[in-house]
Amino acid sequence: MKPVTKMGAVVLVLFTIGAFISPVKSLDNGLALKPTMGWLHWERFMCNVDCDTDPNNCISENLYIQMADVMVTEGWKEAGYEYVCIDDCWPSHQRDAKGRLQADPKRFPRGIKKLADYVHSKGLKLGIYADLGTFTCGGFPGSMGYYDIDAQTFADWGVDLLKFDGCYMKWTLLGEGYTNMSIALNQTGRSILYSCEWPLYEWPHHQPDYAAIRKACNHWRNFADVYDSWDSVKTILDWTADHQDVIVPAAGPGGWNDPDMLVIGNFGLSHAQQESQMALWAIMASPLLMSNDLRDICPRSKQLLQNTRIIAISQDPLGRQGYRTAKVDSFEVWERHLSGGRLALAVMNKQEIGGPRGFPLTLATLPSWKICHPQCNVTQVLPSYKELGVQTLLSKLVVVVNPSGTALLTVTPI
Repeated sequence: MKPVTKMGAVVLVLFTIGAFISPVKSLDNGLALKPTMGWLHWERFMCNVDCDTDPNNCISENLYIQMADVMVTEGWKEAGYEYVCIDDCWPSHQRDAKGRLQADPKRFPRGIKKLADYVHSKGLKLGIYADLGTFTCGGFPGSMGYYDIDAQTFADWGVDLLKFDGCYMKWTLLGEGYTNMSIALNQTGRSILYSCEWPLYEWPHHQPDYAAIRKACNHWRNFADVYDSWDSVKTILDWTADHQDVIVPAAGPGGWNDPDMLVIGNFGLSHAQQESQMALWAIMASPLLMSNDLRDICPRSKQLLQNTRIIAISQDPLGRQGYRTAKVDSFEVWERHLSGGRLALAVMNKQEIGGPRGFPLTLATLPSWKICHPQCNVTQVLPSYKELGVQTLLSKLVVVVNPSGTALLTVTPI
């Protein structure tokens, strides 16, 4: 049994990264000035192409039509979620006579253009998936040798976002390929947000060039796919914190680090763990791309995903990515600088045994608490909304955090 230590006996490990000041030059297409918000099919629906036995959950035009309808009628659009995104397994296994990608005719009988028109009629935007290499990860036709044709095809269909994967491609050609597709998209004249997986496929070989990535892409995946499990979410957070000195300076308006989808409202996370994912994704200025079934979602998960105070942190116009600043007594502290001199704090309880534990907000545990000199106003956003009032450097304020949960706060200097 691992001993549980008291706060005062634990060494406080602080992280200060002076380089987190100004991001490098971004892709100049006027898009993703704030982290992208929407819905993406992959984690929940994967490559289910069996519409005969599972018509309600297979990858077909009906799935996206239904999600678009729900996004409008159930408050998702109003909350800020605007992209309905198709992932892998939508195409036919053959290109058409002119070399163009085409949707599977049985599952998308009206084609992608009609689907895009429908999504646009709802005031939403349509995303699509393709791959840099010879095949997609699911074995459908890749874009290698067809970058210009595919970019123009997507533009002709009215696509608004491209998720571009990197399977079946020699890693040394990733930079050239991702850059060439970026150029091809811009040359179509249509505004298409460009979501890359360039660094994900380069990290096993060497440290990627984030200046080049940011010039080509609007957001980029760095690490492994998210699964519907707390271990998966923790692994992504650990990787992000371990590499934050490299990846955080690259993020800002026009280009963002993408830790992958929100799996809130599925099967694998407790409510406290769902709150942790939502809070930390907001702190990290991550794209908020849900992968769940919006047609049948737990009301508490829906309320969390539509929480306006969390979304305001995510979409803060300053556009600074947050990062981990301290580890103490199985707590982690993550901070994000917000507009107006404000600060967002996430205090995550990493202990997965016992009950709720208190974390004192003091200069000893939280050097950024100096923002409260001479005074500050503190608001707790999670796990429940509370106005904690005016505080000072000498205040004895303690937040209570559930195991594997997170307290999310905003601090406004007075």
